Amino acid sequence: MSATTAGNTQLIDRFGRHVTYVRISITDRCDFRCVYCMAEDMAFLPRQQILTLEEISELAATFVSLGVTKIRITGGEPLVRNGVVGLFEQLGRLRDQGLKDLTLTTNGSQLTRYAKDLAAAGVRRINISLDSLKADRFARITRRGELDKVLAGIDAARDAGIERIKINSVILKGRNEDEILDLVEFVRERGMDISFIEEMPLGVIGDHDRAEVFYSSDQVRADIEQRYALYPTTETTGGPSRYYRMESGETRVGFISPHSHNFCESCNRVRVTVEGRLLLCLGQEHSMDLKQVMRAHPGDRQRLQQAIIDSMQIKPKGHDFDLSRKPVIMRHMSVTGG
Repeated sequence: MSATTAGNTQLIDRFGRHVTYVRISITDRCDFRCVYCMAEDMAFLPRQQILTLEEISELAATFVSLGVTKIRITGGEPLVRNGVVGLFEQLGRLRDQGLKDLTLTTNGSQLTRYAKDLAAAGVRRINISLDSLKADRFARITRRGELDKVLAGIDAARDAGIERIKINSVILKGRNEDEILDLVEFVRERGMDISFIEEMPLGVIGDHDRAEVFYSSDQVRADIEQRYALYPTTETTGGPSRYYRMESGETRVGFISPHSHNFCESCNRVRVTVEGRLLLCLGQEHSMDLKQVMRAHPGDRQRLQQAIIDSMQIKPKGHDFDLSRKPVIMRHMSVTGG
C-alpha cells in the first residue's frame, strides 16, 4: 500500500507502519572478522554480483523520492570500498530533495583517513562498533582489529566536527560483560552516546554457542544501574534503540533488544543488501530483487519506484529470532548490513 501527500508517495506497509529509513550495505568485505558477525574464513562476493556505486546512488535517490528521510550506509566495513567518498558526496546532495539524515555505521578503522571528507559530504552522525577497551580482548573479538586505530578514528571523527557519535557494543557473556561500566564511562567522558546490542542469530559463525553467551538488555541495564540511575526518554534517532538518560551529562544509553524486547511493532526500516535485495525484515527472508529491476530496465526510475512500493505488501509483521535453534537465516550480518 502507498499513500500520497503533497505530491510525495509514502511507503506504508500492510500494518500501517510508515517506512522512512533505509539501510544500504555497499560491501560485504571488512578488515575485521568480528566473532558475532562473520566466520573467520569468509568467501566474499564477486564484484559483478554487488551493486555498483552508480546503482547505489540511483537507488538512494529513488527511496528519497518515495518519502525516505534517513539513509544509513553500512557493510561489511563501508569505508574499505573504493570510491566511497564520491558516493557520500552524491548522497549528500539528496538533502535538496528531502533527505534529512545521512549516517554511517563503521568499525572506525578508516576514520583517520576519511572523517573530514565524510563531514564535508554532510554526514552529521556516525555509529562506531566498539566491544572492548582492552587491546588484547578487542583483538580476540575482532580477530584482526587494532584498538588504537579505532580509538584514533573516534578522535578523528570528533575533530572533524561530526555532531553525534554513537558507540555500538555487542555484549557477550563471558567475553566482555565486565566492561559495560567502562564503556559507559568512555562515552560519558566524550559526550557521546552508546547502544548495547543483543547478538542477532544471523549466519553460521563457528566461534561460540549464541545461547550460551547471550546477555540480555535487562542484564546490561541492571549492571549500569549499580552506578547510575537510568531514566527512560522518548528520544529517538530513527532506529530501534530505546534510550535512557542519566542525571547529568549529554550521553544517551540505548538498548537494541531483538530477543528480550521485540521492537517490530514500530519498525520504520528496510535494508538493501550488498547484492541489491530489498530486505523487508532483518530476521526474515522476504525480499525484492532491486538489482534485477535496475539492470533489466536501466534508467527507469518509475519502474524501480513501483517495485519498492509493491514490496511493502510483503513486509512481515516481525522477525522470529530463537537462540535455541540453529540459524535459519544463513546470510551473515556483513552481507545484510550491520
